[in-house]
Amino acid sequence: MPAPDTLLSRLIARLDNLFGRGLVMSMGVILAVGLTISLGVFAFFNTAAPTTITITGGPEGSSFSRNAERYKKILAREGVTLNILPSEGSTQNLQRLLDPKASVDVGFVLGGEVAKTNVERLMSLGSINYQPLMIFYQGRTRQLLSEFKGARLDIGAAGSGTRLLALALLKANGIEPGGEAGFIEVDAKDPLAALEQKQIDAIFVMGDSTASDVLRKLLRTEDVHLFDVTQADAYVRRIGYLNKLVLPRGSLDFGKNIPPEDVHLIGPTVELVARDSLHPALSDLLLEAAREVHGGPGLFRKRGEFPAPLEHEFRLSPDATRYYASGKTFLYRTFPFWVASLIARTLAVLVPIVLLLIPGIRIAPALYRWRIESRIHRWYKVLLDLERAAQKSSGPEHRAELLKKLDDIEANVNRIVVPASFGDLFYGLRGHVTFVRKSLLGKEAPADSKDPGAGAVAP
Repeated sequence: MPAPDTLLSRLIARLDNLFGRGLVMSMGVILAVGLTISLGVFAFFNTAAPTTITITGGPEGSSFSRNAERYKKILAREGVTLNILPSEGSTQNLQRLLDPKASVDVGFVLGGEVAKTNVERLMSLGSINYQPLMIFYQGRTRQLLSEFKGARLDIGAAGSGTRLLALALLKANGIEPGGEAGFIEVDAKDPLAALEQKQIDAIFVMGDSTASDVLRKLLRTEDVHLFDVTQADAYVRRIGYLNKLVLPRGSLDFGKNIPPEDVHLIGPTVELVARDSLHPALSDLLLEAAREVHGGPGLFRKRGEFPAPLEHEFRLSPDATRYYASGKTFLYRTFPFWVASLIARTLAVLVPIVLLLIPGIRIAPALYRWRIESRIHRWYKVLLDLERAAQKSSGPEHRAELLKKLDDIEANVNRIVVPASFGDLFYGLRGHVTFVRKSLLGKEAPADSKDPGAGAVAP
């Protein structure tokens, strides 16, 4: 078995023959190529669109939860798994999105949730729906929210957007926790029973945290009133994230005329909020799902009104802005998701490499010529040094020593391998070696003094 130092010597010799400038340049070229390949592999896998994401939804049966389930089915058609994480509602959704330790990517958030929170790392994919606040009560008709002062109120569970908005509206009417009103939380699955049993006087509900069947039951019970927000215009002017909404007469049941008259409501929009690390391809898929789920007409929206690029507390995602302007990108519009993702990843790797190769290809011929010429030109310095040494002394012994050195030089020159296109340089060097020999001998060297076949010119 060859010794390690012998193997190393062979390796260095081969590298020197390949790159022509010794070990340092050889290793530099190898490292550069290795780094380029490593970066390409990293870019290929790092630019892949994830096939699994997590959405923070809402309580079971709520509109947030039902919409998340519909999103899940739509994304599954494209091979993307959407994990749904139940929550108490909008407020908890925002808290999870802000928490770097929480494994969520996207969630439903109501307008007005942000307050003084730093949301620079979050972005909106757009508004997807209106979310009306509904206040149900029994007894005499009430015209103003201030008339609930001193009443027992259920304003929603902690972590719900309902509770946050209810507190803001009640505060605007002089009703705050610790005051005359009592805030009581009842069973969210049957608040109607709590109303009928006089446990509470009124209940505030929104679709983010209340099941749809509970809302329908409350709306269809004859002796339960839906509060008509007669000051809706004023609330919308004072609280910027609110919208005035109208539940038209008879819209719930034409035959029974439910509700018996138009009811004015107020409520924020629901935004689809994501972390700024969301992959562009997934942004497009989520917006496609939002368009399919929310694009149709409803009680409080027109056909095609949502999703919409309405910017409120969150900045609108650049990918969402592009989507609203021109739709899905060409690749994801033309090919299935997995194929488009593969092509996008490949392009992400190849384009930078091509951009690097173009200037590399331009300078490659010059570098190649320099590499070959350097093999030949470095011997000219040795010949010049030998010729200068001959001029300083002309004694027989010194001349014999110089001739021996010249023999060594010629032997090394004859071992040089160069392409045929550089043959003129190679034979020119051999001619100069012969010229120096003649100079040392002081006479014409015989034409056959050396083997004319020495050296090699690569075909």
